[in-house]
Amino acid sequence: MRKSRFMLVVLAFALVLSAGLVQAQDPVAIQLMGWSSSESENLRLQELIDTFNEENTDVVATLNQVPDYDAALQAAIGGGTPPDVFYVDSFKFPDLYAAGVLANGNDIITDPDDFYPSLRAAFTADEQFICPPKDFATLGLQINNDAFAEAGLEVPTTWPELGAAAEALTTEDRVGLAVSNDLARWAAFLYAAGGTVTNEDFSAMTLDTPEALEAMEFYTGLAANGFAKTAADLEAGWPGEAFGQGKAAMATEGNWIYPYLKDNFPDLNFSVVELPAGPAGEATMAFTVCYGVAAGGQNQEAAWKLVNFLTGADGMKQWTDLGLAMPTRASLREGWLEQFPDLEPFLSGAEYAHGWQFTTGFNDVLNNINEGLLEVFNGNRDAADVLEEAQEVGNEILAEAAS
Repeated sequence: MRKSRFMLVVLAFALVLSAGLVQAQDPVAIQLMGWSSSESENLRLQELIDTFNEENTDVVATLNQVPDYDAALQAAIGGGTPPDVFYVDSFKFPDLYAAGVLANGNDIITDPDDFYPSLRAAFTADEQFICPPKDFATLGLQINNDAFAEAGLEVPTTWPELGAAAEALTTEDRVGLAVSNDLARWAAFLYAAGGTVTNEDFSAMTLDTPEALEAMEFYTGLAANGFAKTAADLEAGWPGEAFGQGKAAMATEGNWIYPYLKDNFPDLNFSVVELPAGPAGEATMAFTVCYGVAAGGQNQEAAWKLVNFLTGADGMKQWTDLGLAMPTRASLREGWLEQFPDLEPFLSGAEYAHGWQFTTGFNDVLNNINEGLLEVFNGNRDAADVLEEAQEVGNEILAEAAS
């Protein structure tokens, strides 16, 4: 009798232990939140997540790409349920770091020295490498080869040549250049004119200069003269679409435009060249995004496993070999160039690119300049007035950030 009871106890214990082991082996479910850029990019990133899930049976990652990303992320963080992993734009990094929502990956990130120093610096704070950059992009000039050939034009390499080409390429059904009322685009022209948005320590705005005015007048002047239009004015979703549809003969987009055009406009005869030099020389913008891990998250080990897969040499190669963006690891540079020789102008631009990052609270300055650019495009304000207001608004923001 005692032996039977003992066996029942042993059996019950075994069942409990077995159930516990099964439960322990259940995969950890994590979420990666990002923004939706294009259908081709969405599909390619999902393929990469599928590869991770196949290779890591202890983790199940779900990709959640949302249209209004900033609002969705803010709501998730504010509600106490942030995604395990999420995109962090270099422009937004100072704000998110200051808010304490980012876990510190300084001692977790795989092979940190392989990342380009400038891109690593974009996500470094208090001498800690917080999150690894997933890829990067620069701006270049896309030209419609057939339109250029018909007009007998050479590739523009200077601002005067760009202006002349935009005028010559403008017809009744097509504009010379598709432009954006976006600081991220206009800033490339500002730097090419020898100007800056702020001083180096972000203590003061520097838009009250002749260089800034020259850049603003040239950029907006193309629209004022009818040689450039926004995507909205061309009834397109973004400049890349307007360019692909033949509504614009030139555009100033990043390397993300290349696979988009190949997928959606396979018959388009186009080339990519570096942005034309301004009065002070060549300039472009460098955009990068890191994979941030939520501070205090319950699944940090699994989250960092996903991040190191996505930004490790193998995972990054699988992602950047799609042509959407450039690898942030120096070890992948030559292999990427061999695969995409037509995109070399984008990578060449990285040598003189300016980072897309300022300081906390700078989104208000961004919005102010973007709205001002659109008003100048529409003929409702002049360039000097926009710069004067942005200078005042920016200095208030910088003073508050420093206090």
